[in-house]
Amino acid sequence: MKDYEPLKQSVKFPCGASISNPIAMAPIAVNASNTDGIVSQLDIEYFKRYSKVAGLIITGAASVNKTGRDNKHQLGVFDDFQVEGLKKLAAAAQKDGNKAVLQLQHAGRGAQYAKDIYGTAVAPSAIDFPFLDFIPRELTESEILQTIKNFGDATRRAIQAGFSGIEIQGANHRLLQQFFSKYSNRRKDKWGGSIQNRMLFPIAVVATITDVVKKENAKNFIVGYRISPEEIHGDNIGYKINESLELIKQIAKYDIDYIHISLSTKYNSGPANGEESYANIIRKKVADKIPVIAAGGVFTPDHALNCLSHSDIVAIGREALIEPNYATKIKEGRTESLYFSLQETYSKHLTQK
Repeated sequence: MKDYEPLKQSVKFPCGASISNPIAMAPIAVNASNTDGIVSQLDIEYFKRYSKVAGLIITGAASVNKTGRDNKHQLGVFDDFQVEGLKKLAAAAQKDGNKAVLQLQHAGRGAQYAKDIYGTAVAPSAIDFPFLDFIPRELTESEILQTIKNFGDATRRAIQAGFSGIEIQGANHRLLQQFFSKYSNRRKDKWGGSIQNRMLFPIAVVATITDVVKKENAKNFIVGYRISPEEIHGDNIGYKINESLELIKQIAKYDIDYIHISLSTKYNSGPANGEESYANIIRKKVADKIPVIAAGGVFTPDHALNCLSHSDIVAIGREALIEPNYATKIKEGRTESLYFSLQETYSKHLTQK
């Protein structure tokens, strides 16, 4: 019988918090919140259902301000009146002793709901992107500073709500990545141009968040950062892995507890013509001092086990939705039952296609 012991081992973060196993539920948008961003009963029931799926639950993106909302049912963390609902959500997600972190996001040019409300979305630069039917408005200096503060305020609310931590959404073409990308960021001021300037916004967000954690005396509070390791779309190159490594080096100077790699392919994928995976390249950069989370193509427990040769924590998405007891079944040695539930659902999916 295969030894899945590595999938049962606890993981400790630099802040002192630990999770009971190296499995995380990837951030999945529920899109069930009320139109004012307040947690709904459906949100609460959703996280109750998945409280045993992994040692670490990462919520879908919660918007840090009104200009960053990507849909009208997105979870909000931009006002104090939302904290009471967030308390219920945090309690539901953590009811079985696992940890839950609230992902904080500003969608930037992707804030479709904000665009519908305000007539346009904001971004680092006013560029006519071929994939948008509008030109986003360039953020002013004061708006940039206010948005950085919004991330700090959102962190305070996450602490008040009882979450075990937050994850900064710096991936998936959201605002932090837009600032870091030379394709999206054409600014002529200190927030654009060189890589040092393009890193200023994400670094400022990290610095503000970690400062809030210290001021709130939030002990063992997890702060994670999600990053897309490269942004390459044909001739449109936002940045490559060497620049990502520089950003990671800079944010690692703060009290970061993990790096979460967002991949559209498999967990073991890497740069073109390279021999190493993105995850292993980044692990070397942080010198095993900061846990690295990887995802993509993880379906069976064997996939999860192999993923741990590239990362410290493995994130599951659709597999979590299929099997709410994913980590629990591995812990209890019920991997055959786990295989069956996954394969049965996957087979039905292929048949329907």
